[in-house]
Amino acid sequence: MNILLAEDEVQLSQVFAAAIRHQGHTVFQACNGQEAVDFTDKQVFDVIILDIMMPVKTGLQALREIRSRGNHTHVIILTAMGEIDDKVTGLDAGADEYLIKPISLKELIARLASVERRLGLFGEPVLAYKGVRFHLQEQELSAVSSIRLSGKEARLMELFLRNPEKPLSTDEIYRQIWEKDQEEERDMGYVYIYVSYLRQKLSAIRAGLTIFGKENESYILKEIEGV
Repeated sequence: MNILLAEDEVQLSQVFAAAIRHQGHTVFQACNGQEAVDFTDKQVFDVIILDIMMPVKTGLQALREIRSRGNHTHVIILTAMGEIDDKVTGLDAGADEYLIKPISLKELIARLASVERRLGLFGEPVLAYKGVRFHLQEQELSAVSSIRLSGKEARLMELFLRNPEKPLSTDEIYRQIWEKDQEEERDMGYVYIYVSYLRQKLSAIRAGLTIFGKENESYILKEIEGV
């Protein structure tokens, strides 16, 4: 998984990052809330780990900003504050889980393993953006009309809807959708082909959205101006 770790205690961050990388995950480290927000604007993550007490922007401020941009990434909040009001505040801000410091490495790794097992399986039943709705279980995309998507199309559409108006590189899309399938021969050309399929289907349901971008470059899901 791609994991963003936002923790301002340098030594603790290094320990957490080393343990997570040892499990085979990729870790990006931020030392304040603003850096965390900036990372999410540029990179797609499977999990975001946010400490609450950070400089520049707190973890809660960063989380609210991340969620306000339509980012649905699974978020784990870390804090030394154990009062129930702090838990409620964190969950209200958009956190999915809440861990109280001091946190054992075994517990953190176990939580990440749990997220990895259910990633994409027990999320929201419907993703919505700008009048377009995508029913995950039925793999049905709807706007003025509706259409069913194939397996790879559905996974790609979900990736774009979880990251609207954010540039996604061809490499990142391939990693998220195709690289996990060992039976597939590595071929970046699949990305352009399936983006083209989704463009056609977005047009067919009169979504008012399309996926902008050129082959082998970055793609972005946005509204079509003037529609």
